[in-house]
Amino acid sequence: MMYWNGSGMNGWGYALMTLSTVVFWVLLITGMVLLVRYLTRTAQGPGGSAVPAADEVLAQRYARGEIDAEEYRTRLSTLHGTHMSGNTS
Repeated sequence: MMYWNGSGMNGWGYALMTLSTVVFWVLLITGMVLLVRYLTRTAQGPGGSAVPAADEVLAQRYARGEIDAEEYRTRLSTLHGTHMSGNTS
């Protein structure tokens, strides 16, 4: 014998089904985004960038002796936008 009044899903069942579906899709999409971000940053350094910043390259060139102190300061001030216009010589 079928019990028509007690065998169906009530409002709480629909709410739970909707909530679980939303949670499932949020977790699935979040997992996919995190996986893609992890796989694309494997070649990058700890700072998150594979290409060093311009001032880091400049500091490395100065440390290797490729440029002198005056050129280092001039280029560094140009990078930071504090370069004085006009000739100092």
